[in-house]
Amino acid sequence: MGHDCSADETIWDDAYALDRAHVFHSWHAQRDLHPTEVVTGHGVWLNYADGREMLDFTSQQVNVNIGYQHPAVVEGIKKQAELLATIGPDYANLARGRAASLVARRAPEGFDKVFFTNAGADANENAMRAARLVTGRDKILSSYRCYHGNTGAAISATGDWRRKPNDYARGHVHFFTPYLYRSEFFATTQEEECERALTHLEHVIEFEGPDTIAAVLLESIPGTAGIIIPPKDYFKGVREITRKYGILMITDEVMAGFGRTGFWFALDDYDYTPDIITFAKGCNSGYVPAGGVIMSKPVAAYFDDVVFPGGLTYSGHPLAMGAIVATQEAMEREHIVDNAHDVGRDVLGPGLEALVEHHPTIGEVRGKGVFWAVELVADRATKEPLDDASMQRIVAEADKLNLVLGVHNNRIHVTPPCVISAEEAAEGVARLDKALTAAGC
Repeated sequence: MGHDCSADETIWDDAYALDRAHVFHSWHAQRDLHPTEVVTGHGVWLNYADGREMLDFTSQQVNVNIGYQHPAVVEGIKKQAELLATIGPDYANLARGRAASLVARRAPEGFDKVFFTNAGADANENAMRAARLVTGRDKILSSYRCYHGNTGAAISATGDWRRKPNDYARGHVHFFTPYLYRSEFFATTQEEECERALTHLEHVIEFEGPDTIAAVLLESIPGTAGIIIPPKDYFKGVREITRKYGILMITDEVMAGFGRTGFWFALDDYDYTPDIITFAKGCNSGYVPAGGVIMSKPVAAYFDDVVFPGGLTYSGHPLAMGAIVATQEAMEREHIVDNAHDVGRDVLGPGLEALVEHHPTIGEVRGKGVFWAVELVADRATKEPLDDASMQRIVAEADKLNLVLGVHNNRIHVTPPCVISAEEAAEGVARLDKALTAAGC
């Protein structure tokens, strides 16, 4: 059985030709795709097949927190592969236990149990499953400005356009979270925005019926939706409301966790404790796919005598666990989280803010650590989003300057690896400045 692919022998060393012949890409119409071939990378730099060395201001899917080809992580994967390349989730395995310990110690006190998944989407999927089972309720409340993954319930919990053609899961309700620059609540200060957003959430809960709601699921900092920094007291307010109605609180740290904001978890900067935390991406910088759910003691204890009806063939895969252990140890040893905090405070924040004076299309700059958004507008007064053609010109001009940019709608997301140096960050901001000028923005 099978079909004749012998013609591939003529393109066996041509990554682009093989890609176009056989690879089906996510989130794209396939016909006019022209993917760039990447050969290797190091730190915050990528080497393209055309010989160019590119400064990466994206961390790919905002996941390469420890940078490319970190020798300690490569060695950790290699050693685990030599010892035991794979084993099922029913067995005890030292790498898995160590990875769980290292992840759990970054969570608040009382979060001791970790259920490993393959990515952030299935982490959120299983977090919602756990919340529904523990509470005996069905509904999940989440923000319109969020992204939680592309599996069944995770995509229905997502607020952006990708939910609409995939919205088959039941029991999902959306609400508005704080975003002062484009306030849904006619607020003029962060304090007003916070207070009115909390009032809105409580009204949604009351109208939906608290006894029907299992959990409120929120990203600690909405990433794909715009790197929207919540007001300082917002999560404490959400926590009070959820406790008032006996609703669980799930914090999605998939993108913001493990150093991205200059903290191990972004929630560390907001002084609250949820019931469940989800993670992925930065836990091992995507070297081998991994994610997971960290459960508080009450949630984990529910399943002491009740079967958790969820599982994955590759839950806690040894190679992924070896990568987590090596990543976590290297990040602590090399003070990489502190580096992300300091570079954000001293270089990226001031550097991006300085661009506002020279580029009238910049409406707002916001972020922390190595997690920043530059929101571009056609008019600062009306805040009309800059058009797609202009955004693509900026990306094209940056490419000429050997800078890799991430664009989401009318925003440039500046999210380099957490290992970026102050000098590299300053160089990236300078190249962005030139790209904006060359694009007429």
